[in-house]
Amino acid sequence: MIRKTILSLSFLLATTLAFAQAKKHTVAKTEKTPFVWEGANLYFLMTDRFNNGDKSNDVNYNRTKTAGKLRGFEGGDLKGIIQKIDEGYFTKLGINVIWFTPIVEQIHDGVDEGTGFSYGFHGYWTRDWTALDPNFGTKKDLAELVKKAHAKGIRIMLDGVINHTGPVTPVDTVWPEDWVRTGPNCKYSNFENTTACTLVSNLPDVKTESKVAVALPPFLVEKWKAEGRYEKEVASLDAFFKRTGYPRTPKYYIIKWLTDYITEFGIDGYRADTVKHTDESVWADFKIQCDYAFAQWKKNNPTKVLDNNPFYTIAEVYNYNISNGKLFDFGDKKVDYYANGFTAMINFEFKSDAQKDYSILFSKYSGLLNNQLKGNSVLNYLSSHDDGGPFDAKRTKSIESGTKLLLTPGISQMYYGDESARSLVVEGTQGDATLRSNMNWEAIKTNSETQKVLLHWQKLGQFRKNHPSVGAGVNTEISAKPYVCSRTFTKGKYTDTVIIGLNLASGKKEIPVGSAFKEGAKVRDAYSGKTATVLKGKVTVDSEFDIVLLESMK
Repeated sequence: MIRKTILSLSFLLATTLAFAQAKKHTVAKTEKTPFVWEGANLYFLMTDRFNNGDKSNDVNYNRTKTAGKLRGFEGGDLKGIIQKIDEGYFTKLGINVIWFTPIVEQIHDGVDEGTGFSYGFHGYWTRDWTALDPNFGTKKDLAELVKKAHAKGIRIMLDGVINHTGPVTPVDTVWPEDWVRTGPNCKYSNFENTTACTLVSNLPDVKTESKVAVALPPFLVEKWKAEGRYEKEVASLDAFFKRTGYPRTPKYYIIKWLTDYITEFGIDGYRADTVKHTDESVWADFKIQCDYAFAQWKKNNPTKVLDNNPFYTIAEVYNYNISNGKLFDFGDKKVDYYANGFTAMINFEFKSDAQKDYSILFSKYSGLLNNQLKGNSVLNYLSSHDDGGPFDAKRTKSIESGTKLLLTPGISQMYYGDESARSLVVEGTQGDATLRSNMNWEAIKTNSETQKVLLHWQKLGQFRKNHPSVGAGVNTEISAKPYVCSRTFTKGKYTDTVIIGLNLASGKKEIPVGSAFKEGAKVRDAYSGKTATVLKGKVTVDSEFDIVLLESMK
């Protein structure tokens, strides 16, 4: 009996040690590939158009008027995003950041801006920054989404609007005069007539430059009282202004309301909308409060912290190009947004650069990002929700699009449906509605060509996610024709090196590896799954594909 007990205890001890070692190994493996924002694989989706997970919230605030084609609410919501997180859709794409359009409460009615009657389905027509729009879901849904995304190593980036409120409608009153201006319209020829103006008619512009304290808008006071949260919101505002010492000007109210989502939910970043339409100091202050809120969330939720990465901010400065370096030119003034609150900028130049060959494209981006933009990054995209001139409007180059977007240095922005060739040409739409169709889930399920395109994006996305060197590394050309390059990233003791070969022959092919891999090293082609050994500075891969993505097997 004693011997059996000793054996049982020995077995238990061995099992416990094995489990501990396995757990230790798992943790070590996770730590081995760090998440690097500068090389992130980001997925951008329109909340209302991605996936409808809860049909019971499709109509709110009596939004029953007939809208123009694709200009009303279509039903997409936070629960729909959660469904796809649960299904592993983003994981299979190698996505490690999801950015979705704003989910705060929108104006209750709609307007016609000349392209048909439209509701605020897109999320950029704010009515109340402190509440979620019921069409998108609840704060409970957002908490669940962040928790489930984090569990799969996916960061969440919200979309922040400080520049403007929603349009004025018969049921949505204008904000007070000391909060907003209702004219003139922007002319975009200098700094002042780009910032102290309205983007379009009937889109009130927040007086973010104001130094005059303002009271809460009466309609908001009335709304909060009716919802039973007036005292709580006022107490929270009082605490914020006491802590910061900021004057109660419009911009600081909104900064407070947006950063509350960090403190409460632990979101990881903000994409800031219409950045060039406010003074740059707005965003410098915004980042200070984002960092404070993120630190508070980490302090309050130590077991939920993913890593030591700081809060990340990406600026939408319309028509900023990577070739501009750190400065954006208004004509009469140049502004460095990297020095005013942002770690990355959306790069409007990429879709034209993608017309060039790999050698020029990769060399340019590696050079700029590892020199004058070192420590920062750009967000590259080929299609988006408000760019009427995408790289591949007719979706005839989806394979090439994936290759260029996902293998170019910088952060990659996959716009929902890029990976499945969702049509960007929709008959009967006006303006940007054609870019905002519902996600083509049925084609993903049933269409073999769609599945072929998706598989290509999945392979490249996984490779990018597994290797920070792809987006954040230094590119070294090994061969011009066929194109072969190495990509190396080093941070502290961590080093990651890969080889990328493109436009190769189908079948058996020799790929020179330069000094990337040592003689005799075992490597794997992440695209075909084939393995090989480095012999005389080369690797032989026999696959049906014209692309090779080599990674070390050590």
